[in-house]
Amino acid sequence: MVLGLTEGRRSVAVMSRRTKTLAAAIAAIFIVFVAGPWIYINVIREPAAESFLVEVVSTTVADTDGAPATTTGEMGTATVAGITDPDGRWRVSADSQVGYRVDEVLFGQNVTAVGRTNAVSGFVTIDSSTVTAAEFSVDMTTVQSDEPKRDAQFASRIMDVLNYPTSTFVLESPFAVTEAALVSTATHQARGMLTLRGASKSVEVTVISTVRDGRVSVVGEIPIVFAEWGIPNPSIPGISTEDAGVLEFNLVLER
Repeated sequence: MVLGLTEGRRSVAVMSRRTKTLAAAIAAIFIVFVAGPWIYINVIREPAAESFLVEVVSTTVADTDGAPATTTGEMGTATVAGITDPDGRWRVSADSQVGYRVDEVLFGQNVTAVGRTNAVSGFVTIDSSTVTAAEFSVDMTTVQSDEPKRDAQFASRIMDVLNYPTSTFVLESPFAVTEAALVSTATHQARGMLTLRGASKSVEVTVISTVRDGRVSVVGEIPIVFAEWGIPNPSIPGISTEDAGVLEFNLVLER
């Protein structure tokens, strides 16, 4: 009788230890795959940078505070910076940026991946208040996000920068520079040949220009469906993405 009770207690103790071990394992899995990513994404990780389009709207509104003179453009009120004669050659300054924006699901958490570079060069030629030529080039080997592992995937499997180190845009159709664009925020339609990962396509893009301190900021976004450009889907185990992203740019032009 005593032996039977002892064996029974041992069995209960063993089962209890197994139950605790299983519970601990489940808790560890939860922390690693659920709580860990949630804490990293929502507490530790810095929020993704705002899109250039959002920035240009907020900056335009902020610039009106205390300004001695303002004017109203298509995106709202902007400081009257004034360019009396836009004709001539404008170059892309070192303050310019080009990058990508892609929505991801990272271990069950929705995040936005943003990578950017300021290794941008190019020019815009304006003649008789008409943009007659424009060419831009981006060094894709310098694009960086907040995640080194993402950058490694971007540089190798996704964009293959070893074979396609440069992306370009060449204007195909001239467009007029309106009088409003010389003093405020204005919207333009531009068509050009975009070359990305070795593929070239004619694209039309809406660009927003803002005059500030004698320089012109040109902001826009181009939707990129990965399959149409021969870009492998960025998804990997644990991280899934949409089948498209956005190429975004902020080109700061100066004389």
